[in-house]
Order: sequence, then C-alpha cells, then structure tokens
Amino acid sequence: MSKKDVKVPNIGEFKDVEVIEVLIKKGQKIKKNDPLITIESDKSSVEIPSSDDGTIISLNVKIGDKVSEGDKIIEIESEKEIKETSAQELPKSQLPKSQLPKSQLPKEIKKDYLKKTNESENIIVKDLSTKASASPKVRKFARELGVNINKVPGSERQGRVTESDVKLFVATKSDKSFKDQNTTEQKIELEYSHSDFGEVDIKDIPRVKKLSSKYLMNSWTKIPHVTNHDEADITELEEFRTSLTDVYTGEKKKITPLAFIVKALTTSLKKFPNFNTSIDQIENGKMTVKKYYHVGIAVDTPHGLMVPKLRNADNKNISLISTELKKISQQCRDLKIDKKELFGGSMTITSLGGIGGSFFTPIINYPEVAILGVGRAEKKQVFMDGKFVTRTMLPLSLSYDHRIIDGAEAARFNNDLKKNLGKNFAYKLAV
Repeated sequence: MSKKDVKVPNIGEFKDVEVIEVLIKKGQKIKKNDPLITIESDKSSVEIPSSDDGTIISLNVKIGDKVSEGDKIIEIESEKEIKETSAQELPKSQLPKSQLPKSQLPKEIKKDYLKKTNESENIIVKDLSTKASASPKVRKFARELGVNINKVPGSERQGRVTESDVKLFVATKSDKSFKDQNTTEQKIELEYSHSDFGEVDIKDIPRVKKLSSKYLMNSWTKIPHVTNHDEADITELEEFRTSLTDVYTGEKKKITPLAFIVKALTTSLKKFPNFNTSIDQIENGKMTVKKYYHVGIAVDTPHGLMVPKLRNADNKNISLISTELKKISQQCRDLKIDKKELFGGSMTITSLGGIGGSFFTPIINYPEVAILGVGRAEKKQVFMDGKFVTRTMLPLSLSYDHRIIDGAEAARFNNDLKKNLGKNFAYKLAV
C-alpha cells in the first residue's frame, strides 16, 4: 500500500507555534486542501491544509503541541490505493468501518461513530464529513466565547459562519449554557462529603424557598441587573408620620414608613411608565405597559421570602395602605395568602429597615423590570444652606432591567422618588 506523510509546509515566520485545533481524526477520508489543523501565533491564526487525498492512518499532533515547518502532521494512505483495494479485494460489506463512506454506515454504527467523535478530547467537529466554513478570526472569536463553531448555523453563502452568527448562537443558547454550568458546579460539590470535615445535620429546604429559588435564578440569569444607590431626606416626612393621631380617639397612629414609600413609589411610577412594564416577550420586540399599580411587598416569613401584591395602591390613602400591609404580611406568615396574590405586580419594594443595614443589590422580581431596596434610616450631618445640619436620611437601592431602563432614567426616577418623600409631599402622600 502507498503511504505518505503530510507535513507542515512553509508557513513563513511561524516557528514553534501552538496547535489550537485538530480538525481531523484517524480513519477519516480527506481531500487535497482540506484543513487539518489550526495554529496560532501572537499575530494570527492559520489553517494548515492537506497536500494530498487519502485516508488518515495516523495522527501525529494534538491540541497544545508546538509545530514548525517540516513537522509531521499525519500519515495517509493513498486514495487511489484505497479505491483499488476496495474494488478488487473486498466487497463493501467487508470493508473496515473506517473506510466505509459515512452515508453507507449502518444506523447504529453511524450513531456510535458520531458519539465517539463528539467525545474526543482533541476533536471539536461534530461530524466527520462536515466542518464549519469560517475564517481563522471567526474561529478564534468562537473559541474565546467557548463555542463549538461547527454547531453554529452559518448565514453567509454555503453556510459560512460570521461573528454575528456566533453572537446569535450564544444569545439563543445562554439558558442551556447556564444549566450545563450549574450542573457542573453541583457535580463538583458532590465530589466530597461535608461530613468529612466535621459534624453536620441534614434538613429539608423549606417549601417556600424551594419554590422561590427557581424564580430567583430565572431573574438573575435573564435580566441584566444594574443598581442605583441614593439617599432620600425624610426628615419632615418622619416628623409628620410620628405626629399623626386618630381623629376620634386622639391616640397616635402607628404607621410604618413603608406605607409612605408605597404611596411615593406609585406617584413616581405614573411619571415614569417604563418602570411599570414587563418585557417577557422580548423575542417578539414587544413590552407590556401596565395601566394598574399593584406594588409588591417582600415579606420575611419563617417559611421564606414571599412577595404579595398591594393592589391599586395609587387609589388608597396612607391609613388604608398601612392596614392592608399588615393584613397581607400576616397572611403570608400564616401561609393563608392566595397564590394569585403573589403575581401580577407593577414593581416590588424590599425593605430591611426593620432589621438594619444600608445599601444592597436586590434581585428584580421577574417579569417586573425594577425593584426598590430600602435600608434603615439614619440621622446624618448634611451640608445645607451653607452649614451642616442633622437630617434623617433613607438609603435607597434601585435595581433595574438595563434592557428597557438606562442609567439616566433610573437616576431621574430616584430623584423623583426622593422628592416625593421630601417635605413638600409628606402631607399630600397621606391623602
């Protein structure tokens, strides 16, 4: 049989360059000018083509090897010799599997053949007879993103893959990629037992936390979060709130700052309607603009976090909002809240004021596009009218979906919210 070595040709200034892709496999038929390997220097990437037709009988390089001009890449058996042997010595039914055309492989063999090819450490092609058409630059771009370019549908002539095709492929496969990554992380964790390092106790995850975890993961992976931090001066609002008394009994009313924040938020939502939308149909280029104002309230319960909705908050006064906040919060703690009341919100407020802390980065409650985090109010020295004065400052953390809300709009929203919580609006909010 006629055998021949295929070597690295004259590649100019390239010397001891790294093999970054191996595009063929032992037993594969190749033709002259078919790409064999891709090498990469500091300056560029280059594909090395075959100088002859034939079937590969040995593979002499792998990813990571350094090659120069004259180095052996593969050894091939002459295509002419193979045809003569196939025609004169063996019927097709007795040909070795490696010499059968892919189209003539039995289904079960073909399936196993491709499966092994996909699992090969040194081969990135998904099909022995098909290789994506793309420039070295596009191939490098795909590798940097961790994309198997042979799986990317090409939009150019004869299926040639462009950078835009790679970007589109990444965008459409992001959910699957995250799931694969999450599975890998779980496997890593399971490689050892926590009990190897000391005493442990195994408990069931509370049912509410199990249910909320999938929504949190969905929000975190689907929404590009940005958080705007600011402080609102609520000195006059606090003075007004603590001075409220019952008209009939004369007793002081116990209304939390959250009731005022809910009212202030609905006022800002009317001025900035983008914050009262959902873009759950982004693939169709559509967004839902809500005409209602149902504010979600994050409630800390022994069972986990729950977010009931305060319906039509814009039509309720402070006293009614305060009463309903207490009612829905208790229903959540008693697990008596209707499931329907956990959905269909405009925007959510999550407050840590009763616990402590200042700024944080709350996760948006999908499919809403924003969430307001509220910290604990503190008395601070603020420079006003040419002197330092003591003011009550409320930390605000506004997380928003950057696909529909930009930074400038978020800053304007926060400024409007701060104004609504200021001295000129305190009384109006109570109405």
